[in-house]
Amino acid sequence: MPARFRIGIDLGGTKIEGAAIDVSGSVQVRRRIATPVQDYPATIEAITALARGIEQEIGAKASVGIGIPGAISPATRLVKNANSTWLIGRPLQRDIEAALGRPTRLANDANCFALSEATDGAGAGMETVFGVILGTGVGGGIAIGGRILVGANAIAGEWGHNPLPWPSPDEIPGPACYCGRSGCIESFLSGPGLAADHYRHWGTSLEAPEIARHAASGDPECRTSMTRYIHRLARGLASVINLIDPDAIILGGGLSGISSLYEEVPRLWRQYIFSDRAVTRLLPPVHGDSSGVRGAAWLWQTEEVP
Repeated sequence: MPARFRIGIDLGGTKIEGAAIDVSGSVQVRRRIATPVQDYPATIEAITALARGIEQEIGAKASVGIGIPGAISPATRLVKNANSTWLIGRPLQRDIEAALGRPTRLANDANCFALSEATDGAGAGMETVFGVILGTGVGGGIAIGGRILVGANAIAGEWGHNPLPWPSPDEIPGPACYCGRSGCIESFLSGPGLAADHYRHWGTSLEAPEIARHAASGDPECRTSMTRYIHRLARGLASVINLIDPDAIILGGGLSGISSLYEEVPRLWRQYIFSDRAVTRLLPPVHGDSSGVRGAAWLWQTEEVP
């Protein structure tokens, strides 16, 4: 019997990555191209060409799933909440399907991350998984029983635009967020949020990975900034545990490689969790940067793959 393939495409702000995955979950083909920034028609063309090029390489047609930096509004079927602003208000799914000549499935990129890790990653075999993106922004996705929870408004898991829980007086009202509010979790816990917090306290411009590296090397200012970050992350994730009580929380994005998070955050979140014990695990991803395309591919179940 010929192998069946799924194609996953991860539409990012600067790159578009595509991969063909077989029924065992093995990546057979991987390609990466630049995103045509601020050019919607060229973005459609790039996604279409990428999918067709991968199909030529595997010698077969395949299902196509796409992870996007935003969501498809259930009310309008147009893109909303996208960091890639040229997608907002566009009928992205309709236009891609017209270009490819077949149905596709689209999902938020954080949802794709959660689905990937819940399917055959760090959360494999677990009932409820919360996948977190800590990077340029802060996102989240929920997988239950191996399927994404989308929600009535297509915003399930979007913890980044809730206020930071249990704030101290110096955290109120909090930094301004691009969503128009202040004190959002994203404004504290994103990479730029950590960098801005460090600058506010010390007047030193460092990127988030540099702060983490200097903190690990013993730099007192960076260690203090990381301590604030870890406490805030613990509070933010404790509120998630109180709401959906997942078996595991899996970190993705550029800040997920900070090893101290996995020991320190669970130690601290216990005081905020409404339970006599806290057994939720905080885990690094198995698939790392590959989880976006893998999760997009897994939007199609095995029995649905052509």
